[in-house]
Amino acid sequence: MKKTAYITGGSKGIGLGIAEALLKDGVNVAITARTQNDLNEAEKHLKTIGDAEVLVIKSDVRNLADEENAIQQVVDKWGQLDYCIANAGVGKFSSIDEMSEEDWNAVIDINVTGVFNTVKSAIPALKKSKGYIFTIASLAGTNYFEKGAAYNASKFAIVGFSQAIMLDLRSYDIKVTTIMPGSVATYFNGHTPTAADAWKIQPEDIGQMVVDLVHMNPRTLPSKVEVRPAVPPSARK
Repeated sequence: MKKTAYITGGSKGIGLGIAEALLKDGVNVAITARTQNDLNEAEKHLKTIGDAEVLVIKSDVRNLADEENAIQQVVDKWGQLDYCIANAGVGKFSSIDEMSEEDWNAVIDINVTGVFNTVKSAIPALKKSKGYIFTIASLAGTNYFEKGAAYNASKFAIVGFSQAIMLDLRSYDIKVTTIMPGSVATYFNGHTPTAADAWKIQPEDIGQMVVDLVHMNPRTLPSKVEVRPAVPPSARK
């Protein structure tokens, strides 16, 4: 029986890269996004990869009921959930004296509460499958920077949350890893990837990492993985 994966924010960027890698590995993949058009475009692309199945679900991670419904759709379709990848995230960057309450709430609600909602909804199914949770944090979860108050706070929170639930859930044979990428060539924060981004981590690199981790001997758990570009422009001589 094929393994199954659930990926939030899976229509673009890192989420899409993980979906592609898992499909190539023979895993049935469900992705979510808040926009149906994005899901439709991603579905067309993903269905050209491998022979595993693809399910797209419109869900807002800020809403626990949405996530519970999305997980139930996965279980109803495939009978199980093996991998949960809490990837959906947003970035708002400004000095604290200029930051709006709206921007602060958006970052915390999606990046922190959204991860809680996804993980909380998936736990009953993952207990049955002895599954694997991945949270996508950031090097911003260990390295703070100017104009990053909201984003830093959210990613520091996800790192702490992930390490704590790893301890909560290991008695059920559920594994938890948080992946902390540095610069990734994605559409994050309105950026459009170009050839100039070749030095950055690519979404497929994170996808390959997830595949490698799920195939690691189950006695071993890399619980926190920092990932950075090998040679950023600032390091070139």
